[in-house]
Amino acid sequence: MRTEGAAARVRVETLEGGAIRRVVLTGSKGNIIDTEMNRALIAVFREAGGAPGLKAVLLEGDGAHFSYGASIQEHLPDQVAGMLRGFHDLFRVLIASAVPTLVSVRGRCLGGALELAAFCHRVFAAPDALLGQPEIALGLFAPVASMFLRERVGRGAAEDLCLSGRTIGAAEAQRIGLVDVITDDPSGAALAYAHDHLLPRSATSLRHAVRAVRHDLAARFEADIAAQERLYLGDLMKTADAVEGIRAFLEKRRPEWHNA
Repeated sequence: MRTEGAAARVRVETLEGGAIRRVVLTGSKGNIIDTEMNRALIAVFREAGGAPGLKAVLLEGDGAHFSYGASIQEHLPDQVAGMLRGFHDLFRVLIASAVPTLVSVRGRCLGGALELAAFCHRVFAAPDALLGQPEIALGLFAPVASMFLRERVGRGAAEDLCLSGRTIGAAEAQRIGLVDVITDDPSGAALAYAHDHLLPRSATSLRHAVRAVRHDLAARFEADIAAQERLYLGDLMKTADAVEGIRAFLEKRRPEWHNA
């Protein structure tokens, strides 16, 4: 194993002679996915899409948690449009890269971090993992989760997570299909899966297989995410409660909802 390269907010390591890349979210408490980290992840996956021998990418968080999610500060009205559209560009690049992507989750995996994890192909979680879409508690909603989470866990479970904002443990997450494997060593289990099931395959064939199983995802994503952005930026962010929820979180107080 050697360190191949690093951006300020991610650390990239090459394993198995270039067949696997471990991408570690880092650089802040809770590995917050802010604009800087998002740009670094886009660069990582854009480059991965052009790496001919790459057969798997493993995402994990530095320290005790995968990620607390997207930056709340960047949800303020003067920043939210650029933040949201940039975050959605990450998913476009993920789709285009067509690389099998595995996720190792320890501790918290919340909000935008769960959107990212659920969008990947296999999720390996520690028993202490906590997963959730808490956006509604801030007066917001999760655009990618709103359109994609039901594909992984079904409409009922997706609506429960998105509407309640509750956080669930690894066992419940596995029961509903959000987590594939629970293990004390999720990173090791993900690497073992890659070694046993992906490395023996052709990298070229794996790319085609990813495109095949998600053949309509790019078109659906473009249509659906445009509608989600219109609802979020054009409607939600014009309400008093969306701004109040964000400011209350940043000011560490309870929100005072106006239902408007």
